[in-house]
Amino acid sequence: VQLQAFGGGLVQPGGSLRLSCAASGSIFRINFMGWYRQAPGNEREPVATITFDRSTYYHDSVKGRFTISRDNGKNTVYLQMNTLKPEDTAVYYCVINDRGRNYWGQGTQVTVSS
Repeated sequence: VQLQAFGGGLVQPGGSLRLSCAASGSIFRINFMGWYRQAPGNEREPVATITFDRSTYYHDSVKGRFTISRDNGKNTVYLQMNTLKPEDTAVYYCVINDRGRNYWGQGTQVTVSS
């Protein structure tokens, strides 16, 4: 299973970015998909996750600003990030769980700075 993430970049505070992550390979049925992030000096933390039936979880710091969605037919997960803040700066990693095993993407840098 391979994951490829797109959409990171540099944005000013208050701006928006949309991340996407497509899974390919020997996939049976993805239980959940999600995004984690890791800022320098910090541990990796969950940002948002979505289950196969589209139940969602959001970290308190992103509630009301970020929206996670998925396309089961394309095995793709999206993260719409609005009203970005400097503290959102981090490397964002996508993750999927298929048959009880987690697979991670390569990470994409999001930098929020003026």
